[in-house]
Amino acid sequence: MNAPVRSHELEVKLLDPRFGADWPLPEYATASSAGMDLRAALETELVLAPGDAALVPSGLAIHIADPGLCALVLPRSGLGHRHGIVLGNGTGLIDADYQGPLLISVWNRGRETFTIRPGDRIAQLVLAPIVRASLKVVDAFAASERGSGGFGHTGLG
Repeated sequence: MNAPVRSHELEVKLLDPRFGADWPLPEYATASSAGMDLRAALETELVLAPGDAALVPSGLAIHIADPGLCALVLPRSGLGHRHGIVLGNGTGLIDADYQGPLLISVWNRGRETFTIRPGDRIAQLVLAPIVRASLKVVDAFAASERGSGGFGHTGLG
């Protein structure tokens, strides 16, 4: 049984006139896609040597407005796996009250030079629900199956 998908109207400002003319607005590729692709709103090609990072404009600004939501800027898995192109900050977090331009920190962790062209899809935007915690100071935790077992505590096999 499929769970209902929550919908949210996301306000977007077009900061680059190529949207709507040369490039489509971000959209979901399939009915089950979690993210919308973000494009590199560059004026010219950007060449990233191995180890280089750059802040790339998306050509968009968004306003989520709902404090129960945030947006995550995530890498595109194909770029990361095939070319070593990931986000310089791992994941970008966009708060609900932010209204400025979306910038994408791109990092070439690969072994070869990579060229990003204007309009290339280089990241994806995902909306996610927020749960806010209140902190409760305790002297000890109730026992759990894992306890304080850390990195690698379950082994490889």
